[in-house]
Amino acid sequence: MRANWAILLLAMIGPTVAAQVYFVMLASTGQSPAEANAALQISYFGSKAVQFALPVVWLGWWQGQRLRPTKPNFDGLALGLGFGLLVVAAMLGLYFGELRDSPLLAGTPARLRLKVAEYGMATPFRFILMGAFISFIHSLLEEYYWRWFVFGELRKLMPVTFAIVVSSFAFMGHHVVVLAVYFPEKFWTAAVPFSLAVAIGGMVWAWLYHRTGSIWSAWLSHLVIDVGIMILGYDLLFCR
Repeated sequence: MRANWAILLLAMIGPTVAAQVYFVMLASTGQSPAEANAALQISYFGSKAVQFALPVVWLGWWQGQRLRPTKPNFDGLALGLGFGLLVVAAMLGLYFGELRDSPLLAGTPARLRLKVAEYGMATPFRFILMGAFISFIHSLLEEYYWRWFVFGELRKLMPVTFAIVVSSFAFMGHHVVVLAVYFPEKFWTAAVPFSLAVAIGGMVWAWLYHRTGSIWSAWLSHLVIDVGIMILGYDLLFCR
């Protein structure tokens, strides 16, 4: 039991600590790096490899469970898609209707350009490739990690409602680090509210996973919302 809690605490805290390292501590100084940041890239991809390997190592190797991917389950797909489209519509409406030219986002395009350059993704084509990877592949890996593993293991140790809340706030953690970089002077008015929106999304996805027994509906919802975020990012980077 203690080992289970220790691994879950590591799983919940580790991504936030890693984000602090690769997104903040290893960030380039200045406003226009001449080349990609190799240290940041190595730290990012290395931490992601460790993060996504942890469930397999712990459950499959250490506990000896037989892990096999499940066939796609179409139960809940309409709910997941509906939630994703609703969030994207609200996001795009708020951004293009109110926030695009507001003081809240005044410094965000420059910070976003700096960060994208560090990853070597500063051209429109490369950004679209990165957006496709994040939306389709990374979102699936996050659902496997946060919903299937973290939430799935937590609900064995506590009531489902608590497991939904705890796993979703842990999922929010690394987003706080990222958003604080983009909104350094607006932590409480932008970074925190946007991060809480991420936690709410995590709760919906955990509920969907619990309801359907499959990550596919949560993944579809996550994918759609990430596509919406990439649209906003593209506009901030290349249309401002």
